[in-house]
Amino acid sequence: MMDAFERFGLIINDHVVRTPVAIASMAGIVDARYVLDRKAHTGVAFIGGYAIDVPTMDAARAIAADGERKEFLYDNPVAALRAEIDQLKTCDVVTGINLRGSSPTSFAAIADSLGDDVVYEIDAHCRQAPMVAAGAGEYYLKNPGALVAVVKALKAKEVTVSVKMRAGVAANDRALVRMLWGAGADILHVDLMDTGIAKLRQIRNSCPLLIIANNSITTFDKMRDMLSHGADIVSLARQSDEHTLAGLDAAITRYADEEGWYNSPKQLCRGGDLRALTFCCMPIKECPLIPALSRIGLSKEEYVRLKLGAVKGTPLEGGPHTCFGSLAWCCKTSSPCMFRDMTLAQAGIPKKEYMRRKHELSDIVMSRVFHDVPPDECC
Repeated sequence: MMDAFERFGLIINDHVVRTPVAIASMAGIVDARYVLDRKAHTGVAFIGGYAIDVPTMDAARAIAADGERKEFLYDNPVAALRAEIDQLKTCDVVTGINLRGSSPTSFAAIADSLGDDVVYEIDAHCRQAPMVAAGAGEYYLKNPGALVAVVKALKAKEVTVSVKMRAGVAANDRALVRMLWGAGADILHVDLMDTGIAKLRQIRNSCPLLIIANNSITTFDKMRDMLSHGADIVSLARQSDEHTLAGLDAAITRYADEEGWYNSPKQLCRGGDLRALTFCCMPIKECPLIPALSRIGLSKEEYVRLKLGAVKGTPLEGGPHTCFGSLAWCCKTSSPCMFRDMTLAQAGIPKKEYMRRKHELSDIVMSRVFHDVPPDECC
C-alpha cells in the first residue's frame, strides 16, 4: 500500500493530508469534538465559524438570539480557540479555524496569539445579515479590497491562509481569485452551491492555489466530478457524517491506488481544465487546444518545446509507434487507444505509472502557465 503522500501528494501547513476529504465549518456545530468523532476518515477539518472581534461577536449573538442558527458564543475568542486547537493536537487531521472578523487587525491579533499550528480560514462565505452588516462574511466578496487586506495581514504573520467563499457572489470570480493569489492566499475553499463545475473549472484555470470544493458532494461520482474539474480536495458540511466520510475516503483511496492520479482532469476536448494539457496532442488541427493556448499566452511552438523538454529522459519520451512519436502527446487511459496501450505494454509501463508520469508532466506545464504572480491590482 502507498502512504498518504505518495497516493495524494497533498501537504497543507507542512502536514501530509491523509485523504482529500475535508469537513467544512458550521457555526455552532463543528468544533474539536465534532472532528475527533470523525477523524478516521478526514484529512482536513475547519472548525468554526468563530467570531473574533466585538462587531462579529455581537452579530453572532444577534443571529443566535433570532433562533434560526446556532453560533459559538464566548467572551474570550483566544481562550476558546486555544482550547479547541489543543484538543485536536492528538490526531493527524490538518486543522483549520474558520474566522469571522471585521478588520485585518482582528485577524492579525488572533494569529499573533495562536501561532502557525493551524490554517487560518477567512470566512467570506456567511450571508447572515448581521454578520454582513458587521463587515464580515459575504461583505468581503462585495468589497475585495478589504478581503485582500485581511489576507496580507495574515500572511505578514507567516501563517497558512485559506479563503472560504461562495462562487457567483463577487462581481468577477476570476479577478477575485487572482487578487487572492497575488495577496498570498494558499487555499481557496469554494462553495459551488449555485454554480457547479463550470465555475470550478474557471477558478482552476485562473490560479495555482489549492482548491477545496464544497457543497452537496456526498457520493463518489460527485466527488470525482469535482476532482476532474480542478479540485484538490472536497469538503462536506451538513452531511459530514461518519458513514458518508468513510465511503468517500475508501473510494478515493481505491481509485488512487488503481489509477495513479486521484484528481486527474477530464481531457481538454471533453471539458477539462488546463491541467489536461498533459493529455493533448500536437497542435496541428483546430480543436479546443488552440484557443486554450491562445488564452494563456503560450505559442504552439513553445507548447511543443515545453512538453518535449519536460519528458526528456523519462518513460514518456519514447513511443515511436504512437501518433506523434512520443507518449508526451498521448491521451488519458480512460480513452481507448491501441497504439498507446501497445507502446506501454512493450515498454513495460503499467497504466498506473503512465498516469503518475502524466501528473508530473501536468505539474510542469501548470508551473509554466502560472509562473508569474499577478501584480497588485486595484481593488
